[in-house]
Amino acid sequence: MRLTTKGRFAVTAMIDLGMRQEKGPVTLSAISQRQRISLSYLEQLFGRLRRHELVESMRGPGGGYRLARAAKELTVADIIYAVDEPLDATQCGGKQNCLDEQICMTHELWASLNRHMVDFLDSITLQDLVDEQREKQSMSHQPVTRNVVFHDDRETTAH
Repeated sequence: MRLTTKGRFAVTAMIDLGMRQEKGPVTLSAISQRQRISLSYLEQLFGRLRRHELVESMRGPGGGYRLARAAKELTVADIIYAVDEPLDATQCGGKQNCLDEQICMTHELWASLNRHMVDFLDSITLQDLVDEQREKQSMSHQPVTRNVVFHDDRETTAH
């Protein structure tokens, strides 16, 4: 069980898109530059996202992509499933033929983990992640304040 770059990059690109689409369609080349993801890889991912109706493409000058639904209606699970990312911790892929065509002793443990992963990823919306990134950006743009204290004609700086 491992989330590959396909799932990670798809979520990252969707956050980028969600943060910038208010100004119009967002180009994949812009996302590629900001997130350092190969343009050809993004094209493949966005083809899948478009087929699953998570994004819409706009052609022509000023074209690009935008979300097909509101960010609060899209979950991380939606994005990961759209790019065919398997979320399965079982050895058998859920087929219950783990050990010599029989269910193994730990099958239910891993199947339960699968359900928890899906529930967790389904509980986080793209809007949650966009808001989190905007919060981080606003915090990083806060001016640093320094308190200057004078003691006996010497200046010290408190952080």
